[in-house]
Amino acid sequence: MRLNDSVVTSFCFDEKDYPINLAFDYVLDALEVLNNGVQTEFEKACTCLDILVGEGVFEEENAIELWNLIYENFIHEEEKPFVEYSIYGEPLKIREEQKVLDIEIDADLIFSSFMYAYQINLFDQQGILPWSSFKALLHNLPADTALKRVIKIRMWEPSDGDSAEYKEEMKNLQMYYALDEEGSDG
Repeated sequence: MRLNDSVVTSFCFDEKDYPINLAFDYVLDALEVLNNGVQTEFEKACTCLDILVGEGVFEEENAIELWNLIYENFIHEEEKPFVEYSIYGEPLKIREEQKVLDIEIDADLIFSSFMYAYQINLFDQQGILPWSSFKALLHNLPADTALKRVIKIRMWEPSDGDSAEYKEEMKNLQMYYALDEEGSDG
């Protein structure tokens, strides 16, 4: 995200300009389509394009290539692995990041956290709030929001100083807030 970039409302593909609506709810609808196990990859690409670009605006023979361009350039954000370094700046180990957020499962937490932190009603922002803005706000929620508290519970690991009762309580909370393996992109 760059603050001096304008909101993307169109893009060029094969020397043709296409309109695009990257409002957060449209992008979430498209991401939901990707998790649909019934459709073929081609059908998923066409459905996602219908959602973001408009029905029939694209050439069907280029649907998958066009969808991949949109996904890679406007939606997907590469997750960087967490690397621990020694005091000399040498990598010690790369920690696999566990999934701590699921847009679908955590929808109520996201909604309430946006209301609490930013006074933003996400339902009022449907079709308006750009995906890039939504992601920036989501990833930078204050620690005192419901979503951040649940993420902290999901990431908790016991330490030597924790009492047995605290460890038991945290493990129970982790089970309660656990994400299933079939969750969606977050």
